[in-house]
Amino acid sequence: MTKNQLKFLTIALILGNIMSGLDSTIINTAIPSIVANLHGIQFMGWIIAIFLLGMSISIPLWTKVAERIGNKNAFLVTLSFFIVGSILEAISQDMTFFLSVRIIMGIGAGGMGSLPYIIVGYIYPNIKQRTKALGILTSGFNAAAIVGPLIGGWIIDISSWHWIFYINIPIGLLAMLLTAIFYKKESISQFSKFDTVGSALLVTGLITFLLGIQLLGLVSVWLVICCLIISLLIMTYFFIHENKEENPVLPLSLFTNKNLIGDFLLFALTWGAFIAVNVYLPMWAQAFLGMTALIGGMTLIPNSCFSIVASQFVYVLQGRTKTYYIILVGIIGMLISSFSLLIADLSIPLWILIFTSAFSGMGVGFIFVELQVKVQVDAGREHMADATSTSYLIRILAQTVMAAIYGVIMNLSLNQGIKAHPQITLSMLNKMSDCRTASELPAKLLPLMRAISHSGIRVIMLVSCLLLVISLVINYKFNPRH
Repeated sequence: MTKNQLKFLTIALILGNIMSGLDSTIINTAIPSIVANLHGIQFMGWIIAIFLLGMSISIPLWTKVAERIGNKNAFLVTLSFFIVGSILEAISQDMTFFLSVRIIMGIGAGGMGSLPYIIVGYIYPNIKQRTKALGILTSGFNAAAIVGPLIGGWIIDISSWHWIFYINIPIGLLAMLLTAIFYKKESISQFSKFDTVGSALLVTGLITFLLGIQLLGLVSVWLVICCLIISLLIMTYFFIHENKEENPVLPLSLFTNKNLIGDFLLFALTWGAFIAVNVYLPMWAQAFLGMTALIGGMTLIPNSCFSIVASQFVYVLQGRTKTYYIILVGIIGMLISSFSLLIADLSIPLWILIFTSAFSGMGVGFIFVELQVKVQVDAGREHMADATSTSYLIRILAQTVMAAIYGVIMNLSLNQGIKAHPQITLSMLNKMSDCRTASELPAKLLPLMRAISHSGIRVIMLVSCLLLVISLVINYKFNPRH
């Protein structure tokens, strides 16, 4: 490929990465407005969980699809999924339809978050140039994470939440156009076998498991147990099948490496804890402090900024400090964030939220870079690609499961509050999530409604803290200190 082709193709990959990064943060700012408008506060956890489910089931599949149809065509398909999903979500009139089509965006985001890094590895054979390109891709994602809350808050304040999805359309079409024009001939593997059975088992098992988790507290406990048992049986057969498969969706040989097991456990626990702060921090600012969506979104900016700074600082520490201590600092930073929200009352000032956001971002920055490098070292050159993609899948799965569990916790808290206080309805709690509709509620009931939601968030932060305490133990057990 010529220098000009490389430049414009790289821009297309950056645009895809930016869209994926934008949705990861912009949606958190929009959630209060969405649940208020579509009357679905009880399904708030599903907004995140379904998107992450789509990502988790598609990450290993997109890699296999790319082996069959080529990276160029696979990337174009992922962009198409994301654009179609954006259009359908923007025109949603009720929460049922909104959640039904959200998985389409998640499937597209799964490819947009993984394929660009694979493509860069092929189009930049020179290691120095490849490192530079990967750095640009990462910076684009982090920049999107910073401006996402601002853009989301600004759009919602001047218009409506629908436009946070409409803005994806021109960006996605431009990325598709650049890819179609400037991504030239590539070799496509003719012998790779697509594991259709394994893919179907993985998708079915994950969906059944998540359905069981999310239905907890809403339906009969026996239906929940049935879903979980069915999921367990499907996943058991999945692992048996994958162990015999020549080209498995999920390479099980990685899980015989003790060091990798420790790495994967740390990724799962810390990412499951991280999403609690990332999702419920903007809601705290808007529902409890009465802030606008713009201000609510700004509470996540320190998270992204400190994550960038910490991730760059890791390179300074590497070689001078053991992995154990770098990860320890990260876990402690995240623990400070979650514990601060656990003990905080409803009257805390905005700067406390900014403080917790900064510590959360710092912790993630230290943990992600150090663990990602460690995964590749522990896997060795032969299994480095599989281990890297598997660690990404595990992070998404952890967020998917914990987002659903946090949603269940919030639903149980809301239901208990409504039963204890008949004068409060679910519709009223929906309106409280948005400062614009909260003004329509009886002023004397607002403190009580905020207390009901606050009790749910406190339990969520307690679970987040417990995950991080377990992470401290795992770090101590698997990573040498001397």
